[in-house]
Amino acid sequence: MKRVTRTIVGFLLLAAGVLMLALPGPGWVTIALGLAVLAPQFPWARRALDRIKDTGSKGAEISREWWTRIRRRFSRAE
Repeated sequence: MKRVTRTIVGFLLLAAGVLMLALPGPGWVTIALGLAVLAPQFPWARRALDRIKDTGSKGAEISREWWTRIRRRFSRAE
């Protein structure tokens, strides 16, 4: 019963996340949450969740680099 409930909740979160990509709402966060619920049972969900985590980490790293460049540029200008 627990496994069936987890599967249903995971797929509902995935569907809601996909809808939120077009509608207002935190689509990628909801998709990641759905994958996290499904990951213990489905290897494809684990791989997709790992890919989302890697992409998010790379995006955060790029943002930190840009922020550092912007701060350096404005600190020199003063």
